[in-house]
Amino acid sequence: MHRGPGESRHRAETKSGAHRTPPPPSVSFEFFPPKTAQAETQLWATISALAPLSPRFVSVTYGAGGSTREATFATVKRIFESTHLHPAAHLTCVGHSRAEIRELLERYWISGVRHIVALRGDPPAGSSEFQPHPGGFSYAAGLVAFIKSIADFEISVAAYPETHPQARSPEADLDNLKRKIDAGATRAITQYFFDNHLFLDFLDRAAKAGITAEIVPGILPVTNYAQTVKFSALCGTSIPSFLTELFDGLDQDQDTRKLVAAMVATEQCRALQAEGINAFHFYTLNRSDLILGICRRLGLKPAPLADLPGFKRALSADTPPLARDPKMPD
Repeated sequence: MHRGPGESRHRAETKSGAHRTPPPPSVSFEFFPPKTAQAETQLWATISALAPLSPRFVSVTYGAGGSTREATFATVKRIFESTHLHPAAHLTCVGHSRAEIRELLERYWISGVRHIVALRGDPPAGSSEFQPHPGGFSYAAGLVAFIKSIADFEISVAAYPETHPQARSPEADLDNLKRKIDAGATRAITQYFFDNHLFLDFLDRAAKAGITAEIVPGILPVTNYAQTVKFSALCGTSIPSFLTELFDGLDQDQDTRKLVAAMVATEQCRALQAEGINAFHFYTLNRSDLILGICRRLGLKPAPLADLPGFKRALSADTPPLARDPKMPD
């Protein structure tokens, strides 16, 4: 539930003011394509474990500079063909011409995949700044519009509660998000954050900017605090002092770190539920144990296998056609 301009936040309470337990949340999960046989085994074990939670969708990342293009495609295609899940393929502007992006979108559409996570993307390894392909796109908004011109994909985009590190200002960053939504995106998924007040304030600012699309909070269970600190410095996520204190002295204590990580993520989600937020996108890091525990604590339990949809699908005979000659401005 997202508030419009001027609307106050409200807790999940009964009319008498007594606290009530919110319904189980809607969830989605992010995976990354495996690079080794062992990692592939780990990924599919994770997918098998999380599938009974019936997420709205699962997304597969695309690597810096599109470095995992074929691995992403193969993973997304296998998820679609061998599970009941709805996969979303990450796609970036980096290093690709419009013709190359069109070809990849056609492959996804023909394979039955109908959801794209459209991103500007990070520069490839060895580059510090984003350089648009001369025949491609400079911004995700142009990519979103192009995708919509090819076929009626569902499109998710990125949002930054603490502002994108390369944005000129928070206002400019919000303007960019609105352009992506106006170009045809269905929803925005945020960069992970640890301070809920920053996310809630971001929702207020987005609403005042005229953004009405769903904004889903990205949740990262912290399995490795040191790595999280390093990555957060790059992506502009602040680390609250309480998090530092909780993980202090646990570098060599993996079991306790996992318990703390599950506790922190669960309490973060429960606090957001109290503010009327009940959809979460989990960055799984291709592991299921913490996610399963967090979701159970939030009231979401795996469905019995007998209740899950069938695993094999067939493309409909009346699949809508692809657009042939898009002429979309960058």
